[in-house]
Amino acid sequence: MAFTRRQFVGTVATGVVAGAVLAPLVARAPQREREARWGRDAYVKPPRSRVAIVRADAYDDRLDAALREGLALFPLDVRGRRVVLKPNLVEFDPAGVINTHPALVAAAARVFRSMDAREVIVAEGPGHRRDNEYLLDASGLGAALEDAGVRYVDLNVDGVRRVATRSRFTGLSELWLPETVAGADLFVSMPKLKTHHWAGATLSMKNLFGIMPGTHYGWPKNVLHVKGIPNSIVDINAALPVRRFAIVDGIVGMEGNGPIQGTARKSGLLAFGEDPVAVDATCARLMTLEPSRMDYLADAGAFLGNVEIERIEQVGESLDRFRQDFAVLDRFQSLKPARHDLAR
Repeated sequence: MAFTRRQFVGTVATGVVAGAVLAPLVARAPQREREARWGRDAYVKPPRSRVAIVRADAYDDRLDAALREGLALFPLDVRGRRVVLKPNLVEFDPAGVINTHPALVAAAARVFRSMDAREVIVAEGPGHRRDNEYLLDASGLGAALEDAGVRYVDLNVDGVRRVATRSRFTGLSELWLPETVAGADLFVSMPKLKTHHWAGATLSMKNLFGIMPGTHYGWPKNVLHVKGIPNSIVDINAALPVRRFAIVDGIVGMEGNGPIQGTARKSGLLAFGEDPVAVDATCARLMTLEPSRMDYLADAGAFLGNVEIERIEQVGESLDRFRQDFAVLDRFQSLKPARHDLAR
């Protein structure tokens, strides 16, 4: 369906009003009871989870080596497998801060292909823009993938598969997942290291909002926002039926009013891991945020993965070397640990 400019402006205005309505709903969502909302026999938490931090100073030709260094610390065998990379592609970003950097996405595709993956696909379903072609062009990701010879899939309009939820934080009994994601042998979440004005932080688990098709969940995935962002993060991650991995772009992240209007913060790192809960907990600590105080991590840490630092085997560079005090909005100052708790 073609839009006139007047219709387009009207649609944008409606989205602004909807955002104003959604904000208080999202803010209230964390105030919920904490009874178990998952099948106790459906999940087995790993006794320990490994998370790697690798130094990466710039988006240059050293990225391939940094990725190989991080991936070598995990037992990943992708020979003959289909690998789906899911970057964080949100909005046109002239400053290069909002989205996962295209150079990193292209480098990851090259590295996984060099590991004899049968196919590497980059896939995303942006929530703020329906025009994927515009975003690919404006962000530079389209050109980077074309140069790398990598196929891109728009998850907003991909074929879908109905998957039963295995946790009930949203109250939804089923989710519609894109066939490209559900059919992956390895799904790699590649978020940007960012604060978030509604969730506190947006990392590998929140990045999965972008796999939910807009044709079913609206723009910007309004159904999930109304159900509560923390609730939706947990249910989506609990339902994903494929092997997972995370590579977090922390070379230049974002602090303050993320995920779009924040300020660039250089951290000079990549974070890797198979347990998305442990990866996000580690990245929260890198930003000097206490993960157990984030609703989605507190809930996911009860059954999906490890939040406690004692249960995370941190390899590569030390967390303390790269920890920075990221600015957050006033409503999230409670996520900041007391100074004497920083070693925890």
